[in-house]
Amino acid sequence: MQKIHVFLLLLLVSLVSLAILSVAGFYLLAASPYPSSWMSGMWSHMSGMMGGAPVTTQNPAVLYFGALFVILIVIIIISIVGLVYFAFPAIKTATPSVSVATENPALQGTITPYDSVIKTLTDEERKVIEVLKAHDGKYLQKYLRKEAGLSRLKTHRILVRLAERGIVKLEKFGNTNQVVLADWLRD
Repeated sequence: MQKIHVFLLLLLVSLVSLAILSVAGFYLLAASPYPSSWMSGMWSHMSGMMGGAPVTTQNPAVLYFGALFVILIVIIIISIVGLVYFAFPAIKTATPSVSVATENPALQGTITPYDSVIKTLTDEERKVIEVLKAHDGKYLQKYLRKEAGLSRLKTHRILVRLAERGIVKLEKFGNTNQVVLADWLRD
């Protein structure tokens, strides 16, 4: 859900920046020292022929709008990169996978999914998984918290992370959750 909010925020920033950019660009064109129409060009040329200096006006705000123009272009580029980053998650997670069991035939069958997952967990996540494993893969969250020696908040955060990764399932059980180890991790 948070990725959607960030995506929409980046989209809003880029659209607002584009709107401001178009207004700033219009102002830059309107305040340009060069003649903006044929008629003003003709009058400028005629005043030069009559001994006067050519008519050019330079508004000091043009410099500030030019800087704003450049800043807004940078913001738009950053927003577009952010949109692409969130719109195409495969770009950021594309990593080659190597299987140890297939490289060495002598190791085939010795590495279980449980062993592979345990290597990727933090110490606290490992404690939670070990407690679940000791209770046949099912345990109530309030008891799990006590046995793992973690606070309620820490336990909740760890379980949410593990559930997002598909390692555990959380099932509502009264005023607590029943934590169930994923089927593919059980021996």
